[in-house]
Amino acid sequence: MEPISLPEPGIPAGNSSSVAQGKFHVLVGVTGSVAALKLPLLVAELLKIPGLEVKVVTTERAKHFYNAQEIPVTLYGDEEEWQLWKGRSDPVLHIELRRWADLMVVAPLDANTLAKVANGICDNLLTCVIRAWDLSKPLLFCPAMNTAMWEHPITARQVEQLKAFGYTEIPCVVKKLVCGDEG
Repeated sequence: MEPISLPEPGIPAGNSSSVAQGKFHVLVGVTGSVAALKLPLLVAELLKIPGLEVKVVTTERAKHFYNAQEIPVTLYGDEEEWQLWKGRSDPVLHIELRRWADLMVVAPLDANTLAKVANGICDNLLTCVIRAWDLSKPLLFCPAMNTAMWEHPITARQVEQLKAFGYTEIPCVVKKLVCGDEG
């Protein structure tokens, strides 16, 4: 199905294609890892790429780590999912976002959301978008968690499950963590 223009919260979608508009649509998912504090920088860097349009889907826990006023693009959360839909013919936000995006990047992907996605749980806007994702389009995920969480045996299995879905892992980097650990 051809991507459509995504409405601002509360506004129905149109039928224009991102290709026809000369834009490439990137949907950034952000979760409750402390690495979410880099969201303003990530969005700023993406916006430097000509022809790129960016929107962000956030989890409630991710909001703790960044200032929404520093995000110069549309930011969607669980509240918008429920505000947009009023009746049977209204757009469903997680489906509209899926249609709009040409690419999805989940950065950071915390341990909690990794576990949810690997097991098919979709209990918030972000996990619903991922569950409904068009597998013919790329989805990149960037795991970010404490070293002890990363080294737990279940993490490797969950990362492999996401890869089995066809998603692409952007590997972790080793550095000094906010908690003071190295990993």
